Amino acid sequence: MSDAQKWLIFTAVVAFAWLLYRLAPVLTPFMVGAMLAYLGDPLADRLQAMRLSRTVAVILVFAIMLIAGLVFLIVLVPLLQAQLISFMDRVPRMLEWIQNTGIPWLSATLGIEAERLDPAVLRSAVAAHWKDVGSIVGFVLGKVGHSGQIVLAWIAYVLLVPVVTFYLLRDWDELVVKFASLIPRRYEGTVRRLAAECDAVLAAFLRGQLLVMFALGTIYSVGLWIAGVEFALLIGMGAGVVSFVPYLGPIVGISLAGLVAFMQYHDWLHLFYVAIVFGIGQATEGMVLSPMLVGERIGLHPVAVIFAVLAGGQLFGFFGVLLALPVAAVVTVLLRYAHERYLGSSLYGT
Repeated sequence: MSDAQKWLIFTAVVAFAWLLYRLAPVLTPFMVGAMLAYLGDPLADRLQAMRLSRTVAVILVFAIMLIAGLVFLIVLVPLLQAQLISFMDRVPRMLEWIQNTGIPWLSATLGIEAERLDPAVLRSAVAAHWKDVGSIVGFVLGKVGHSGQIVLAWIAYVLLVPVVTFYLLRDWDELVVKFASLIPRRYEGTVRRLAAECDAVLAAFLRGQLLVMFALGTIYSVGLWIAGVEFALLIGMGAGVVSFVPYLGPIVGISLAGLVAFMQYHDWLHLFYVAIVFGIGQATEGMVLSPMLVGERIGLHPVAVIFAVLAGGQLFGFFGVLLALPVAAVVTVLLRYAHERYLGSSLYGT
């Protein structure tokens, strides 16, 4: 490859990144649709293997995804919202209980001076931040109320995502073939190999890990509900969502559920119940869910996942959050390939 070709590729990459940055708000519904189409393509392929036409298979998969989305919006979102509002209303009472009961108990048990654990500063800080949050929410609502264009834009996005998903899902295999035909013939083998590795990483993380997160959220929520813990759905689903980072899900879930259960019942028995629920969830994940749904190690380090999501959100907003994991998967595969080439190079051997 000549220097001119290298500079041409570099310029094209920079121009493409700048174009993504400028068009990020417009590209968001297309990115959502592409991710949904990618998630649904394997099921459509399986239905095709059962001698269904591609159109019929896509219609069935699209109907399943649409029903699941409607159930989430109609059933789960209002329940989660109600529990979140109730939990926020309970926070002042929690702080009061910590000040009047928790701190004296810690002081007497551990010999810590009560003055060092005075939550007055914490309570005032929380109150101050609540005021800031309230002002921000009021500002946003005011903007939305005075700008019908924002509302219309969100409605357009909501209507556009299903349309994009359907057509991308229908033409997914054809698009893959057309993109593959554009690869320079001398690099076709290498590019196909790297693309297959990227697809394996993305499939394991997006398809497998999302199912694991949902299954864990369901297990935690049902278990906490059986144990009689308040906010079971909110805590359980929250722990399931953050479980893509190893050990973070049970740590967050046990901490919140334990605090709520102890303040609700004031005994140690329900803390034991909470521990049992999350122990069952972890055992199920390790022995059943991850081996069956995720498979072998996906190669995306949890810290890399967190950094990618935060960096994508900082650079491109919500579009960047959606783009973060695919980019992280591609970068991981490319770094692995570069490491392999380096170990086989004369620079490493000398």
